[in-house]
Amino acid sequence: MIIRIQSPSHGTRRVELSASDTVSKLLTEVQRIFELSANGWYLYQNRNKTGELNATTRKSLKAINLRHGDMLYLDLTSDSVIETMNTSELMSAVNETQAAHTVSVVEDEVDRILSKMDGRIPRPRNQQLCHHGANGKCIHCSPLEPYDEDYMKSHEPPIKHMSFHSHIRKLTGGVDRGKFVSLENLSVRIKPGCTEHPPWPNGICTKCQPSAVVLSRQHYRHVDYVMFENPYIVERFLHFWRSSGSQRLGYLYGKYDIHKDVPLGIKAVVCAIYEPAQESSANSIKLLPDPKAQVVDEIAKKLGLQKVGWIFTDLEADDRRLGTVKHIRHAENHFLTAEECIMAGDFQNQHPNPCCLSPDRYFGSKFVTVIITGDFQNQIHFEAYQVSNQCMALVGDNCLVPTKDAAELGYIKESTPEQYVPDVFYKEKDEYGNEVMGLCRPLPVEYLILDVPSGLPMEAQYTFSQQQQKKKAFPVGNRDNTGETQNFVVLTEYMSQFTDTDILTATADLHVLVYLATMDTLPLRECMAPLLAAIKDDKCEQAIQWAQCEEWATVVQLMQHQAGSSSPTPDGSVGATGVDVPGVLYDETHSTQWTCTHCTFINTSPGGTCEMCGLPKNGDGI
Repeated sequence: MIIRIQSPSHGTRRVELSASDTVSKLLTEVQRIFELSANGWYLYQNRNKTGELNATTRKSLKAINLRHGDMLYLDLTSDSVIETMNTSELMSAVNETQAAHTVSVVEDEVDRILSKMDGRIPRPRNQQLCHHGANGKCIHCSPLEPYDEDYMKSHEPPIKHMSFHSHIRKLTGGVDRGKFVSLENLSVRIKPGCTEHPPWPNGICTKCQPSAVVLSRQHYRHVDYVMFENPYIVERFLHFWRSSGSQRLGYLYGKYDIHKDVPLGIKAVVCAIYEPAQESSANSIKLLPDPKAQVVDEIAKKLGLQKVGWIFTDLEADDRRLGTVKHIRHAENHFLTAEECIMAGDFQNQHPNPCCLSPDRYFGSKFVTVIITGDFQNQIHFEAYQVSNQCMALVGDNCLVPTKDAAELGYIKESTPEQYVPDVFYKEKDEYGNEVMGLCRPLPVEYLILDVPSGLPMEAQYTFSQQQQKKKAFPVGNRDNTGETQNFVVLTEYMSQFTDTDILTATADLHVLVYLATMDTLPLRECMAPLLAAIKDDKCEQAIQWAQCEEWATVVQLMQHQAGSSSPTPDGSVGATGVDVPGVLYDETHSTQWTCTHCTFINTSPGGTCEMCGLPKNGDGI
């Protein structure tokens, strides 16, 4: 059995013993685990320092009524630490331990900011009930805690779930100020390392057996709002469905920020959508291995962005003349299917939320799920969700599967010789209003989902250039089946729309950057760091300076040659003039450099013959 030992200076630790072990063995284990000296400390059964356990007692733990999970209380004196360590050495060791703990958990920037905020909700002075001075406070005007339920219900619109940091404030708001708060992740798998019996399916015990799970609706969420910076992001993503009729899936890249409409709230700001390799139809989407996934994450990181969620369409045209779509997802049908819940849980497990209050160094996830579907007015809109931490555990331990005949129902697997699955229950009210327990075979998935508000800001925001939208857009990757192909010819046509000082505007597009980093002609992945820094900081001069590098000059020359080879000559034929490319492409009228039309060598002298092949510049020598 496991006995918990609580110490005011060391926290809570666990001791594993059997019920037949003596009190003396218990004390020996406590001394070893807490690294205590032989004298100067006492162990009590009660918090008020009664029921002291002595080493002279030869009784077993069962005889003194100690059971599995009981808490004992350790009282230390000033000289109870091992005598070989003096005070300075002890403080140094404690500081090193705290420093190691801090370094090992790097929380998101928004979490670090919110943890330092007061978070309480200010209230104005009530003219009728407040009878104190201007500088005083009373129960009618004192600030409310961020988790106050009456405030959340009276808020317009009502706040359905408190924020994660409000939940933390609630846990740490007691007398002990959260000194012993620990956010433990749920696990529904057999604990490894048990040596008292053969492995499953030949044996299992209470030490390694996971407890039964009772599903409950999660009252907090890690993200309180999903905001798309501007409509162009969504319209560009929707263009695939409008042109092909097939559904589409994409990854949301953006950042997390403070959401001021919810106390201590967090919002996911979407700046771009990347569409991975996939096969899709009107009813299904199948993800394929994406060789560019690592490059996209690398570019996003250098731009100060990260993957904050995933988005997919579930649209079916209703009236093509009016542009309406069918209202598929509603309370009478479903909001999320079991398959979508499982996929959302898998994505959230891949992107855990760093948390210093968890012994696992992570707790929950900020990864969001966004669906573009029809609303009750048959108009296209988007809905955002997250799945609960319990759903993440069931998906992570491979216990939850979908049903074949009902999309809104999941199913908890039964135990097999290969896997032990504990019982999972949910609570519901019967026809008489009594609360009864139901086995999750099947499981209504509404117990697992959290709805998250989503929308657009009052004024459009642009992490990438707004001027770029006035030009012909660069094709989105992985859309070859709709005729949107990314190749060097398309890049040449796209870049020719911009002037030589618009390099920042031309490249401030995630799809352009990914293609430049991975194009077959001359991938620029190794030299794009200065350009990405310029886009992140919106510094046009820095981008123009990057455009002078050798790698980009080579790309410009190749684009110039590509454009020249397809431009008509004065006699109507197509020839390699090499000068008919405006914009950021190389302009020979402003430099002494010129490209030989015969061997493509870049000459630096203003002479009339090529330094490499010796042929004339105007091409008349052939």
